[in-house]
Amino acid sequence: MLLVLDVGNTNTVLGVFTRSASDAGGKYEKLAANWRVTTRAAQTIDEYGVLFRNLFSMEGLEPKDIGGIVISSVVPPLDSTLRRVCERYFERKPLFIEPGVKTGMPVLYDNPAEVGADRIVNSVAAFEKNGGPCIVVDFGTATTFDCVTAKGEYQGGVISPGIGISADALFTRTARLQRVDIRKPSRVIGTTTVGSMQSGLYYGYLGLVDGILERLLGELGEDTKVIATGGLATLIGSGSKYIQNVDEFLTLEGLRILWERNASDSKTDDRAPKPRSGNASRSKASS
Repeated sequence: MLLVLDVGNTNTVLGVFTRSASDAGGKYEKLAANWRVTTRAAQTIDEYGVLFRNLFSMEGLEPKDIGGIVISSVVPPLDSTLRRVCERYFERKPLFIEPGVKTGMPVLYDNPAEVGADRIVNSVAAFEKNGGPCIVVDFGTATTFDCVTAKGEYQGGVISPGIGISADALFTRTARLQRVDIRKPSRVIGTTTVGSMQSGLYYGYLGLVDGILERLLGELGEDTKVIATGGLATLIGSGSKYIQNVDEFLTLEGLRILWERNASDSKTDDRAPKPRSGNASRSKASS
C-alpha cells in the first residue's frame, strides 16, 4: 500500500492507495481509504502516530503493509515531526515533494522554489488526467489558480484569500455579525442577517472565482480545461460558469503519480532504521 499525505494550513488529507490483486508488483491504482483531519502543528510525534494508527484501524488496514509514503506539505514546522512519525510508526522514510524531486513538469516561475508543493502536485495530476492547457482551482485556506500550458509546463497562477478567511474577517471585524455556515442560499436577496451574509459570501466569492477565470481563459484560450479541487470545490464549482470538473481527490492522485515517477528511479531503500529497544517499547505503549 502507498500512504499519501497532503498537509495544508487548515486540514491534512490522507489517502491509502492499493495495487490490484492481479498485479501485485504494478502501480498503485485504487484509493482504498481517505481521511481529512485538522492540521495541528503543536501535536507530538506520538500523538500523530496514535491518530494515524486509529484511522488505519477503523478501515481494517495494517501500518506494516505500507510500502511507501509521499508527503506534500505547506507547513514547514511539521515536516520533521511527520518524517519521524513515518519512520517510527510505519518504518518508512517518506518522500517529500520539494525542489529536486522528479515531477516531469518544467516550472516557468521566475523562482521555481517559491511554488508550493501542493500547486505542483495538483498541476501534475490535472495535466496527466486532462491534458493541457488547463487551470486548477484549489479551494483551501487560500484559493489558488494554477495554469498549465499545452506542453505540460507549469506557467504560474493566482493566489487569493480563501472563502473561510473572508468569512472569519467578516465576523471578527464587525461587532454585530455572527459566524455563519458557508452555503449556497436559495436566493440572492437575503431577508435575514444570516441569509444576507451567506449570500454575500457565496455569490461574492463566486464572482471572484469566475472573474479571475474569465481573465485567465482570455490569456490561455477558451479551450482551456478548468478543474476544481479542495474542501469547497463542489459548493463553488456547482455555481461557476467556467469550472468544468470537480475532482475531489486530485491532490492525492498527484501524490501517487509523483511517487511512481520517483520510485522507478530510486536506488535507495526507503525503509527506516529499526528503532532501538527503548524507542520500540515507547511506540508500542503510545499506540
